[in-house]
Amino acid sequence: MLMPYGLTAPEIRILQEFRRVGRSHMSLAEITALRHPVGGGDAPAWSLVEKGYLSADGGRENLALTEKASEFLSYDPAP
Repeated sequence: MLMPYGLTAPEIRILQEFRRVGRSHMSLAEITALRHPVGGGDAPAWSLVEKGYLSADGGRENLALTEKASEFLSYDPAP
């Protein structure tokens, strides 16, 4: 399956969790605890940092949504 914006399924799962909990910051521990059928852990989070969707806030302990991620999450496709 071709994913939008060059994102992987675990990366999208992380971004969706930010939307689900309604926060713009999450700790790395919270993100690492997310479960996904095709992977998880901290590798997708750091990949999102490299792609500009998350920023490392307060060192490597907390991650925050960037404007790019907020824009991605604001898209609400209708079937």
